[in-house]
Amino acid sequence: MSLGRYFSGIFAVVGMELRQRLRSRGWYIMLGIWFALIWLVTALTWTSWKAQSGYNFDHGFGRGGPGSLIFEIVLAFVLLFGLLVAPAFSANAISGDRSAGTLAIMQVTLLRPGQLLWGKFLASWVAALAFLVVSVPFLIFGIAQGGLSVGYIVVALLMLAIELGVVCALGVGISALANRPLFSIVVTYLVVAVLAFGTLIAFGLGISLSNGTVLANQAFYKDTSYQFPAGAAGESGATEGYPAPPRPADITDENTEYACYGPLTQYPTMRTDRVAWMLSMNPFVVVADAIPYPAPPQQNQGYSNRGLIESISQGARFAQAGPDGTYPCANGKVTASYISPQTPLWPLGLGLQLLVAAGLLALAWRALRTPAGKLPQGTRVA
Repeated sequence: MSLGRYFSGIFAVVGMELRQRLRSRGWYIMLGIWFALIWLVTALTWTSWKAQSGYNFDHGFGRGGPGSLIFEIVLAFVLLFGLLVAPAFSANAISGDRSAGTLAIMQVTLLRPGQLLWGKFLASWVAALAFLVVSVPFLIFGIAQGGLSVGYIVVALLMLAIELGVVCALGVGISALANRPLFSIVVTYLVVAVLAFGTLIAFGLGISLSNGTVLANQAFYKDTSYQFPAGAAGESGATEGYPAPPRPADITDENTEYACYGPLTQYPTMRTDRVAWMLSMNPFVVVADAIPYPAPPQQNQGYSNRGLIESISQGARFAQAGPDGTYPCANGKVTASYISPQTPLWPLGLGLQLLVAAGLLALAWRALRTPAGKLPQGTRVA
């Protein structure tokens, strides 16, 4: 079969699936409800910002004005509910046809298992992307309020679309392997729950078992009073082998809140860097870590006025850096309170997600091959 005929078969399946959805009145009702929910979230976010900022548009949340607040809340809302909506379009794509007796009719045509599988996947992905398109005006509204660049929404929409595609691929793969629509839907939602919440639980359990040590010395902070040690140190505070510790007033570097002093010692800590790969598979981490947030100014490295999505990204990077990059005075150096994306974590997480989805689709292709050697008991053929 030529490549052109192969793709024409895929597009035939996509067209058939989309025409069935467009004929359904429930499809438009769901889009209307989705639009109303996002509008309500945007309006409540805007009202909340105005109430807490005292109608002062020069001081707001995030990186300037209400733009980042609206953008990040709407983005998190779209991703959360997208993960809930996408399985509804894909989890019964094949098991539903098998239950209705129409799958066998399609299998006896010239369509190959790969064409049927890709067509079902692309149709469910396009259906899920329609909900993402509806949310674009609200994300653009957040961008228009200031504090963000166009690159934010481009990267965010691209990563949201990819994550919806991953969920649809998982749903179609499970749908081909399951015999009943209800079973495939439940299993798909369980897999999505494992990615969204199970990864957090696994990461938490993993760091509790990943005990280790870090080589560090003592940290002396600006906002704490210091008393010179008594005895041999004398009034200067110097001890044999190393100089006197700094006074809080002597820490003049505006970029740091403390100075490091004393001999390097092994301290017990949790090695989050060993299990950060578990956290990387979380869809929220993948989307948040991919957005190119600029680093705060040098004079404000302790920048804490971050939004929800940026905080998720920073949390993932802190876990990836481990105690060597986050523990105070690790290796005798002042650690940064804001980690720039030197080695992004999202490519690893997205790669693992795609690997799982590809494995399920490969098993689904095998299950759709005809003639079938053995059918499960109770399977409806036609």
